[in-house]
Amino acid sequence: MKFIHTADVHWGMTPDSDKPWSRERAQAIRDTFTQIVARARDMEADFLFISGDLFHRQPLLRDLKELNYLFTTIPSVHVVIIAGNHDRIRPSSALMSFSWCPNVTYFMDDQMSSVFFDDCNVEVHGFSYHTPEIRENRIDHLQVPFDGRIHILMAHGGDASHLPFDKNALAASDFSYIALGHIHKPEIVAERKAAFPGSPEPLDKTETGPHGVYVGEINPVSHKVDSLEFLPLCRSQYIPLAVSITPHTTNLELELKISQEIERRGRHHIYRFRIRGMRDPDVEFDLESLQSRYRISEVTDESEPQYDFSALFAQHPGDMIGFYIRALQKDDMSEVEKKALYYGIHALLQTTDERSPS
Repeated sequence: MKFIHTADVHWGMTPDSDKPWSRERAQAIRDTFTQIVARARDMEADFLFISGDLFHRQPLLRDLKELNYLFTTIPSVHVVIIAGNHDRIRPSSALMSFSWCPNVTYFMDDQMSSVFFDDCNVEVHGFSYHTPEIRENRIDHLQVPFDGRIHILMAHGGDASHLPFDKNALAASDFSYIALGHIHKPEIVAERKAAFPGSPEPLDKTETGPHGVYVGEINPVSHKVDSLEFLPLCRSQYIPLAVSITPHTTNLELELKISQEIERRGRHHIYRFRIRGMRDPDVEFDLESLQSRYRISEVTDESEPQYDFSALFAQHPGDMIGFYIRALQKDDMSEVEKKALYYGIHALLQTTDERSPS
């Protein structure tokens, strides 16, 4: 039995809504999910498991129609869906009266139930959210009947507010596979037993690394997972990078260094840069031109000015600058104390410059 396991698609979300590339990111969510459906067709999968948060919010009727059309293109694939905390089922939801195509099974109840698929000898267990949170553990001690069927559990959660569970208990369960959702980064919870596929597309700057789906195969005789592989599919990744500088680094040099790094890794990715090291006190880095050319979501300047405190003290032995150096400078300074010294001296020097006659 072959399957694709996905979750946390968040169809309808616009990541990086304050950035120029936000519309492209929203389209990437739709395109990547379309690719997942195509993969299910091409690999002749028996099941496509969607473990919650298919939608970013309550789906509109047009959203349901769009996805239902996609599912009609894979009529031989059983599509099984549960609702997560984001797309939880409400009495007014368009889901309540929507008719899915015949190959779609949507668990609408907020209590555990199951559906048996006779053609594959597979029974799938699951339930949907009807509330924003589920704080009780509902899945650790579920009993699996020894009835000759392959049993699959679908669940959405994994933190204190959303269906907390014990990973060891899941690993010891008799389910053939546990298809989890809610955590946005891919993670194997129990080897060839339980996994979070993560969101197919990263949804914010904290969701670094590759994103995609899990593709698996369950042995029809042993009822155990023979293979479980992560398949990267995302259009873009959020990539955090640290750039080291020296007191000799100029603004142009830093721009070229960052540009080369982006070109080497790919313009389609989204970058967060941290500037680290000691810089010339007279240099202030301005990377606005880079941010207009590339997908740079954030630049954090953690560099520190390399002041010659001995020389400064010799020049200002009797004024505020000298007093500040004498009061703060010592051996084995903490990072906080260093920053206080650097920033204080920088502010005092600027004040001195502003008061100096032109």
